[in-house]
Amino acid sequence: MSYGKDNFAADRRAANKVIAAAPEVILMARENRGFIQRAVRFLAREAGIRQFLDIGSGLPTQGNVHEIAQAEAPDARVVYVDNDPKVLARSRALKTTEAKNTSVITADLREPDVILNHPDTRAQIDFDQPMAILLVAVLHFIDDETDPYGIVAHLRDAMAPGSYLVINHATADPRPDNAGGAREVYKNTKYPATHRTHHQVERFFDGVDLIDPGVVCISEWRPDTETDITPEEVWIIGGVGRKPTVD
Repeated sequence: MSYGKDNFAADRRAANKVIAAAPEVILMARENRGFIQRAVRFLAREAGIRQFLDIGSGLPTQGNVHEIAQAEAPDARVVYVDNDPKVLARSRALKTTEAKNTSVITADLREPDVILNHPDTRAQIDFDQPMAILLVAVLHFIDDETDPYGIVAHLRDAMAPGSYLVINHATADPRPDNAGGAREVYKNTKYPATHRTHHQVERFFDGVDLIDPGVVCISEWRPDTETDITPEEVWIIGGVGRKPTVD
């Protein structure tokens, strides 16, 4: 769902229903964007990553992955992936696709090989070199029957050693009533939401080494300033993991 001017009527209708059920989602959307930006800044600045595959990117907004990454490393390459053709159309209208070393493709997380083998992905990403895959606010729209853990493992295995996995995910642990209300809104949509526990979210990081502070409320993941936001206000948890190098 998109906030601000870069959204569509259907987005706004869905957003209004979710806000009515769980008013804190406005804060959560802001904190989600902050988490992405801090994670990408860490990867580009401290980890030396120059390749980013952002799956489930959504509509372009301010402080996009390529803007953050290329501010740190002008040679950084970014591929955005979303299954909604409107994202590609809007990206073209905003000239995102014309940004240096940046591509936008239409593909579905549930078909990871389509993403990995897409010509635009292969043109930007060298899978023999470390990269980062971002799965931000998308895995809770993949139900258990679709095997989200298998999808993430498939993507992880495609990355070179020294690569990074960035994941965050809605959880009902801190606010089951509010999360349940938001889940009801999505129940009759194309992609119902599945809230997972802290332990279940940590399972997505099997096979990678978690970077401090681990899987935490996204507001607590390396904040730029001290924060008093609580998990009860922002019930999205996430983290960053590094695929071990071969000795």
